[in-house]
Amino acid sequence: MNQKLLLVFLLFVTIKTFSQDSKFSLEANFPIPIGDNFLGENYNGIVDIGAKYRFIQNDLLNLGASVNFGYVQNTKSGATNLNQLFDVKIFPIQPRIFAEFNIPNLESLHPQIGLGYSILINNAKADTINTLNLPADINDNESGFNFNLGLSYDLSDTFFLQAQYDFIKIGVKNGVPDISYNTNINIIKLGVGFRI
Repeated sequence: MNQKLLLVFLLFVTIKTFSQDSKFSLEANFPIPIGDNFLGENYNGIVDIGAKYRFIQNDLLNLGASVNFGYVQNTKSGATNLNQLFDVKIFPIQPRIFAEFNIPNLESLHPQIGLGYSILINNAKADTINTLNLPADINDNESGFNFNLGLSYDLSDTFFLQAQYDFIKIGVKNGVPDISYNTNINIIKLGVGFRI
């Protein structure tokens, strides 16, 4: 399996060694949930992968569409916390449109802004200590508006580093209080990218 991944990676590198003007890029990020909200206080980021396509490119501005797929997992278990009886995994899907700015005399820096919609797919499995006879699995989705700010730095024509901030405003249901702790999500993403 590792040989196949290495082969695919080397194939991409040899196909596009000079890709500064490429319209397509792939990225891998480490997500860090932050803030006074249910995700920031109870979950750890595992991975976030994404793809971007720039359909308009000029000297000052690139416009495009992107999608990110993430994975975060709760940090508590029922054995240590009676309030957390489930092992919960959340898979954010974040399609958005974005604008990436090209700064004259700072060609390596690219600030960006994006707007989109986030879908949070929740997968919860009952902890092994299930004294309340709760259902073994609970799958639920939440969704809402997504605002993104980012900055990338070109290491070469092909590779870049990036930092992003995502604000997600989700809706609540099933009697969950409509307060910022339950509706406002903040995620910092640090990662690398590759232009194809």
